[in-house]
Amino acid sequence: MIEIPEGPVFIASGPLTSAKLSQAIQKLTGIQQVFFYDAVAPIIQRDSIDMDISYRASRYGKNSPGSEGDYINCPLNKEEYYHFVDELVSARRIELHEFEQEINHGVIAGVQKYFEGCLPVEIIARRGRDALAFGPMRPVGLTDLRTGQHAYAIVQLRQDNLSMTLYNMVGFQTNLVHSEQQRVFRMIPGLEQAEFSRFGQMHRNTFIFSPALLQSTLQYRFRDGLFFAGQITGVEGYMGNIATGLLAGWNAANQIQAKTLVEMPASTMIGALCNYISHASPVDFQPMKANFGIMPELAEELRGKRVRGAAYAARSKEVLGKFIQEQVEVNNIA
Repeated sequence: MIEIPEGPVFIASGPLTSAKLSQAIQKLTGIQQVFFYDAVAPIIQRDSIDMDISYRASRYGKNSPGSEGDYINCPLNKEEYYHFVDELVSARRIELHEFEQEINHGVIAGVQKYFEGCLPVEIIARRGRDALAFGPMRPVGLTDLRTGQHAYAIVQLRQDNLSMTLYNMVGFQTNLVHSEQQRVFRMIPGLEQAEFSRFGQMHRNTFIFSPALLQSTLQYRFRDGLFFAGQITGVEGYMGNIATGLLAGWNAANQIQAKTLVEMPASTMIGALCNYISHASPVDFQPMKANFGIMPELAEELRGKRVRGAAYAARSKEVLGKFIQEQVEVNNIA
């Protein structure tokens, strides 16, 4: 079994943390390891999409400058939609391996926990026949060119590479077996001949119970020289994970040199993420991606998503500049 060594230690394991390291962390913390199932969506070859049925557009015509539309849209009428949903919920899924299932006191419980921000499409569909029509398949602002009428549901495809040859099925993360993905997703109008460059898949992501275990400095609450960083802390997203690595490394170095540990201001995105994972409700703690909703509210109420976003960014930049200057003076960093 892997043992967490004494002295200054930095743990930055990824989503597929090994069983031995997971056991060592559980032994250290006394808390059953937390994990959830994350999923990715299929990618389809552009030249296999039927553009006589599908069309380029963004909801409400909100296209990028110079673009006819940021998405390829595949419209469904009411009958097509409900037939698709019925087939989707009954389609065969990939069975979990034993090591991917939740272990409770040595007994496989078979419990699956999903990250609510990235639910498999078949799980959403099982929550109600109209769940997809009000979720990733909502048709607002889009029509069915076959009839000229409002579409009952829409499947959107987003460009996935610079050469525009591959398109990602938006919101269609899945754990269906590959043959079922081909069968069910080819029921979507415009995708009858779809060629898949990548099938959707699901995998287990491991993360610790940070609200009970970590300070916002990413230091373990019950051992001064131990730091955690990356996705194992409950931070989602590449930039967020890189930033936690930078902060944990900085604080590990400060700990060794007997300097004050760094706590990033909550009005910066990395500070907001670290504050969230270390202070979130223990009842329903789940990983969090960078978003303005976890940052302190602005001093004045602003209307418009872009206006508010620009204000959050401007405030963060100002706060971060002052914070760095203070660190230069206090901790003598260059």
